[in-house]
Amino acid sequence: MPPIFKALASITVWVLFLVGWDMLFGAYFRIFGVTSLGPISTSEWPSATLCFTGAIACFILSVCAMKLRKMLE
Repeated sequence: MPPIFKALASITVWVLFLVGWDMLFGAYFRIFGVTSLGPISTSEWPSATLCFTGAIACFILSVCAMKLRKMLE
């Protein structure tokens, strides 16, 4: 395989990994209300759940993309 595919796979892995961490921190801020001084509202739970689920999905896809990249070698 040409090296460009390995480079694109590596970039994809890092992007998915960083997006996963970003979403995980977003879920943390929504759940624990770090950005607000008031109590946690129940309207934040659906968005926090979606953020957390998206983070887990990004981490799983990142691992899958790394496995595919290793197969290209």
